[in-house]
Amino acid sequence: MKVTLLQHTPEPEQTVALAARLCYSPAAIDELRERLSGADISAFLDKIMSLGHHSVLEHASFTFGIDGISRATSHQLVRHRIASFSQQSQRYVSHTDRFEAVIPETITARPELLARFEEQLLALHQCYRDLVEAGVPAEDARYILPNATETKIIVTMNARELRHFFELRCCERAQWEIRAMAIEMLGIVKAVAPVIFKDSGPGCLTGPCPEGQLCCGKTSEVRDFFRNL
Repeated sequence: MKVTLLQHTPEPEQTVALAARLCYSPAAIDELRERLSGADISAFLDKIMSLGHHSVLEHASFTFGIDGISRATSHQLVRHRIASFSQQSQRYVSHTDRFEAVIPETITARPELLARFEEQLLALHQCYRDLVEAGVPAEDARYILPNATETKIIVTMNARELRHFFELRCCERAQWEIRAMAIEMLGIVKAVAPVIFKDSGPGCLTGPCPEGQLCCGKTSEVRDFFRNL
């Protein structure tokens, strides 16, 4: 898996702070911009976010390029509806060359299971190739491809939705691959907008575990990990 921040709103925290200032000030926008300073931005954002005024976070957006995740994970990712997605198409990108696959560690750690898994991947690839060579369109031949097939996707989310995404997908109960992806994304945006994302992560960072009886039981360890991320 490779996660890259391709683009983001220039000076995202200043943009968010300006939007928030505007809501509470009669001053002109240019005047408000001149008033903003680094220290003022940090303190003001802390106050605004503590009050739950999160709509202003929607003015900052982040675009990621993500390589090498499975279709199983991309299917989970695109369920986040307040986002934009562009994914490598299996209609137009043929897999007549052997497709790459994501194999879970629970399988790679057991050689006998890994051998069977790879044998099935090869068989599926050979069937796919035979279908295409027989004249079946790639958009129909792809029905044989497994969830393990690697894909590439470009994702754009605003800061508010990213915080919600991290709350759900950084949780210990999230599926392992999308959790690893979310943690990588969080580490990247923290470097760009540290105030906006300083308390981002699973829901248990700022309150009781939202999973209730399904709690992982590792709240202290989880909090330590994300506060040091």
